[in-house]
Amino acid sequence: MSKPKIVVVGSSNTDMIVKSPHIPAPGETVLGGIFATAAGGKGANQAVAAARAGGEVVFVARVGDDMFGAQAIAGFEREGIDCSKIIRDPANASGVALIMVDDQGQNSISVALGANNALSPSDVDAASDAIAAADMLVVQLEIPIATVERAVQLAKRANVPVLLDPAPAPEVALPSSILDCVTIIKPNETEAQRLTGQAVTDASSAEKAARELLNGGVETAIVTLGRSGSVVVPRSGAAFVVDSRQVAAVDATAAGDAYSGALAVALAEGMTLATAVDFATRAAALSVRKLGAQPSLATRDEIDAFQV
Repeated sequence: MSKPKIVVVGSSNTDMIVKSPHIPAPGETVLGGIFATAAGGKGANQAVAAARAGGEVVFVARVGDDMFGAQAIAGFEREGIDCSKIIRDPANASGVALIMVDDQGQNSISVALGANNALSPSDVDAASDAIAAADMLVVQLEIPIATVERAVQLAKRANVPVLLDPAPAPEVALPSSILDCVTIIKPNETEAQRLTGQAVTDASSAEKAARELLNGGVETAIVTLGRSGSVVVPRSGAAFVVDSRQVAAVDATAAGDAYSGALAVALAEGMTLATAVDFATRAAALSVRKLGAQPSLATRDEIDAFQV
């Protein structure tokens, strides 16, 4: 079977990670333990996750014309990702994320977007042929909203399904010009609440928020609830819950990205929605067992073999 073609439009960062007993409060200094640097950025993580899960991936992004940018591209090439649509930006530094991870695997992240913030609609236009040939487009919100809008509109024009991971959580509701083009939206509980104004605390409230997103124009809404699993609400058919896989968490930094990349591949391969969500759930569970973003992302063989 040929690999599904996935185009990811999004961010690329270098993550600088400190493992500490707990995440510092404002004004507090915590003596940490392990320090590590790792390739990250939501778009880059999802591109790598999709490639390792079995996709043929084109990544559309901007990185700085600096050491971090060169290292990022070299890493994507090692994963077999098509880097021809990545722009080396001489005017902006590569994106950097500062990440604190506590003993329970929870994290706090601050991102300097750098070149990611310069990724433009015209950059997306230059990748229009790749988008039109894709089986799935994946986008997130670590790049300008106008760029996201152009990408999803190009995909809709070409009848290419769109997976939107609305992270980081937007401050305001997304415009209909984006939601009308989205096939699947995959927020976590915080993002779902921001997008809809509905408090999300359990499966029932997650379903209510998901239905608000359907009213906004998307075809399927998947609200992830961490250890409580995923609430899946398609426009046609009944809502259902896919249970999480319980593992000992080391670092949850890229769990959502692992989920999105694997979900895109599974759906593009033609898996049913329930099977695809379970596949994505296994990929996410595997990712939290290792420190770092891209170093934690599982291969297809690992996802297929993983059972808890």
